[in-house]
Order: sequence, then C-alpha cells, then structure tokens
Amino acid sequence: MNNTGDQTSFESSSSTIANAVEGVTSRSSSTSTTPSSSKSLFEPSEESSLHNEISSYYSGNRVNIPAAAESNTFSFRKLWAFTGPGFLMSIAYLDPGNIESDLQSGVVAKYSLLWVLLAATLLGLAMQRLAVKIGVVTGLHLAEMCYRQYKTIPRLLLWLMVEVAIIGSDMQEVIGTAIAIYLLSYKRIPLYVGVLITVFDTLSFLFLDKYKLRRLELFFGFLITTMAASFGYQYIISGTPQNEVIKGMFIPWSTDYRPGTLLQAVGIIGAVIMPHNLYLHSALVKSRVIDRKQPNEVKDANRYYFIEATIALLISFIINVFVVAVFAHDLYGETNQDVINRCANTSFSNDIQSAFTANNATAEINIYKAGLVLGCFYGGASMYVWAIGILAAGQSSTMTGTYAGQFAMEGFLNLQWIRWKRVLFTRTIAIIPAFYVAFFSRLEDLTKMNDVLNAVMALQLPFAAIPTVTFTSSIALMGEFVNGTYEKLISITLSFTVICINLYFITASLEQVKLSPIMIVGVVCFGVYYIAFNAYLILHMIAVMCNPSFSGNMIIQRYILHNNGALVTNIRSAPMDNQ
Repeated sequence: MNNTGDQTSFESSSSTIANAVEGVTSRSSSTSTTPSSSKSLFEPSEESSLHNEISSYYSGNRVNIPAAAESNTFSFRKLWAFTGPGFLMSIAYLDPGNIESDLQSGVVAKYSLLWVLLAATLLGLAMQRLAVKIGVVTGLHLAEMCYRQYKTIPRLLLWLMVEVAIIGSDMQEVIGTAIAIYLLSYKRIPLYVGVLITVFDTLSFLFLDKYKLRRLELFFGFLITTMAASFGYQYIISGTPQNEVIKGMFIPWSTDYRPGTLLQAVGIIGAVIMPHNLYLHSALVKSRVIDRKQPNEVKDANRYYFIEATIALLISFIINVFVVAVFAHDLYGETNQDVINRCANTSFSNDIQSAFTANNATAEINIYKAGLVLGCFYGGASMYVWAIGILAAGQSSTMTGTYAGQFAMEGFLNLQWIRWKRVLFTRTIAIIPAFYVAFFSRLEDLTKMNDVLNAVMALQLPFAAIPTVTFTSSIALMGEFVNGTYEKLISITLSFTVICINLYFITASLEQVKLSPIMIVGVVCFGVYYIAFNAYLILHMIAVMCNPSFSGNMIIQRYILHNNGALVTNIRSAPMDNQ
C-alpha cells in the first residue's frame, strides 16, 4: 500500500528522527563479513548475524526465484520456489501441545468450539503475514530488528521472555515425542529415555540443511503428511458425522456448551498462536533470494509468502479438526468410569484402569490417555497409528523450536558462535526442564503440566505481537510497504484482543490454584514488572509510529527510543540476499 502522504508528513514534522535515520551507517553489501570480535555481545552491530556462512537453517544455501513472464502474472513455479517457510511455520500449529488442546476441547464441548479454532487460525495467519513483511522488506528478522530498535536492558528482557516461551513450547514437544516413543515401544522405553532419544535425533535431523535446504523442507513436508494420514485415519474409522463438524466450524453458538467451555475456548487461542513462531517465520523467509532494491520483487515475495502461509495453515487447521472431531465423537459426555467400563473386556483394561480415576467426573484426557482410548475403542493398530502421528508432530516441532531458539539468540545477542555450539546450547536450555519433568512426573498427571505451559506461553505473547505490529507500522523501516491506516487499526486491535483473552485465561487458571502468601507476593511482583514492561513496549510503538510531538519528547528519546531516537534503518540500504 502506498503511503506517500503519510511519509511526507512524517519527514516534514519529525526532523529529529529523519536526521537520525540519515545518520545511520549503511550496512556492507557483503554477506560474508562478520562483526569484529572486539564488538560487545550486547552492543548493536551493523551486520546481520544471518548474513554469513554459519547461519542456521540456510547454511549459505538460498533458493533462487524464477522470473515470471510478466511481473503481475501468477506463476505456480514461483509459488513452488517460495513454498517451504510457511509449512515449517505451520508446524507450531500442530505441536503436541496443540493436539492435546484439540482433544480436550472435543471432550468438553463436542464440535461447538471448532469455530474458535478456525478464528484462532485466521488470527494467526494475520500475525504471521506481518512477521513475513519484516523479513522480506527489511532483510532482518524480528529478533534482529529488536536488537536494533530497543535499548540494551529492554532488549535483553525481551530475549529472556522469548526464551521462556521457547522453553515452554519445547517441553510440550519433547514430552509429546517421548510419549509417542513410549506407546510405540509398548511401554518398554521409559519417558526420560524417550526425551534423550528426542534430543539426539533432533540434533542429527537439524544438520540435513547442511546438504540441501529444499531436502530439509521436503522432510518437514513428509512429517506433516504423516500427521495428516495418521489423524485422518482416526477421523475416518470413527465415523464422525460430517454435518455436525461443518456446523461447529461456522455457527458460533451451540447447546453443547457446558461448564469449562469458555476456559477451553480461551485455551485454544492461547495454544494456537505461539509467540516465538513470529520470530521463526520472519527469519525463515530470508532463505529466498530477493533483491530488496526492486519494489516489485519485494511485493511479489510478500504475495507468494502469504499464499503459501494460507495453504499451510489451511492444512494444519484440517488436521486439528480431525483430532477435535474424533474425541468429540468418542468421549463427549463420557465420564472416567464410563471409559473404564467400556474397556473392561479389552486387552487395554489394566492400562485404562491405571490411567483413569474411577469416578463420575468428565473424562480427563491427554495424548497418552488418548492413545490408550483409541486402542481400546478401535484396536491396537489405532493406538500405534496415533503414536506415529504424535511422533511426527513432536519431532517436527522440536526441530522448528530449535531453529526459533537459534534465531532468537543470533538476533537479540548478535551471537556469532559456530553452528554446533549454537545448536547444543539452545537444546540444552530446553532439555533440562523437559528431562526433569519426564523423570519425576507420572504420565497421568501431564495434562496439568500442559495447562501450565499454555498459560506461560500466553503470558509471552505481547513480547512478539507488539514488536511485530510496531515495526510493520513504521514508515522509516518499511517505506512504501508500511501498514496502511486500516491495517494498523486491525493489527493493533487483533493483537490486543488476543493478549486480553490470554490474560483472562491466566487469571482464570490462577483462581483454581491455592496460593500461599509467598506465592501471592511473587505473583504481585511479577504482575508489576509485566505491566511496566508492556507499557514500555506500547510507548515505544507509539513513538515509532511517529507522532511527532510524542516521539520528539525529551523523556521518550532518552528512555524509550534507541540511540536517542534513531530508527534503524531505511529499507533501501538493506543488502540484497543474492550478494
């Protein structure tokens, strides 16, 4: 969208910021140059950490984009060339945490929350589109942009918040993969051993991109296909009524609502929109060769990436629907005792009695119990097919989670470690808590852990959503590709709506927990810090959106804006990916 009038107004009314932009040292066009070793780890560098040969994911091997016969003509060849990053991004919508949230919503509300799942996926698509714009237009991903736009202390706090989100998500993914291995081995491989196996095979798979990027992307495509086949098989054999599924997708009211439905609906939104996924997607799109000095190429890249992301999230939505529908059909209205009675004369009887408490409460379900239930209802083969799908979901999401951790470290800290050190460090951070949980927890209690981790990740959402909206709404950063007025309003409204929904989810979850006086003090202290940090990010967003009187304020320039108001950098100075 062309915002010439807005840009003219900005330049004429904010001379302080304009002069700062002009004074920014232009980056080198060489992609092999790395920052000097004398640079401080926490001081801004003029070089992007992803413009060198040790970059994660790309490993110096970017995909060339074929030229279309006409610039405005849609080309399937170009769409195929851009296909890959969106599907890696969509895996976050299919991780074991999301799968568990899906099956729980089916048990609690039958098909009546499918419209919430659809709405959450559309909200996620809108946010992912903004993340893509940052990487495509500026040549820097979201973490690198944060490194250049925020002061040192807020930048480090932001990095810590993102790492917490990654660790929380990674714990769900690693534990989910370990549960799949446990089921596939028919309980011969303990959970903690499965965690260690997950670590080692993830590390080995991550080095596939050293040989060829497209092969790695095809491997992820294979894992997504495996999930679709596994959960699709369960959907077919369950005999789910199609009309009820379609009704649940598009009619946002139902007689199936029961106590706990609202909280479950909020949990779906919190589980679907992952904060670290915005950082991941903005970096993945840099794997294609784009000449950012050519506006038509940038426009084309934004368009094709949006189409690809739409297709990828549509597939992820369908897979999620499979899971919701199966357990809505099989377990809605069932109690723990009903499940035990139904499986009494099967080979899974002992396992079911051990997993479910004999009472008349609504059946409590997680991905482990789900495998047992499917084995009981449809035969042992169904349990193994389910486990294969969970294994594919966990394995793929742990790999993309590792990439997200590397991008965050590279961007926020300008970290120039060699590849194996970065991979080892990011995996170690996440694996220690996962191993602890696997070693000391009972499989039957993992549902509570999943709820806690969803709440933790919901808390981190502002630390991805606010910077994403901020940078895509800045004329100084995005030039002619800046968000338009309506786009700004919609993106800000969506971001804060999702944030408020997630905060409600966290508050409601805390009300169900008995807090000691020390815990109450801790919650209050964290609440003050949380509100203050969000206030800083909002003030920075208002300043970057260039209200001249606000951004020119002495206090704002000194304490909010980086480098006394400098907005780094004009997109035309960004290096080309093909250099």
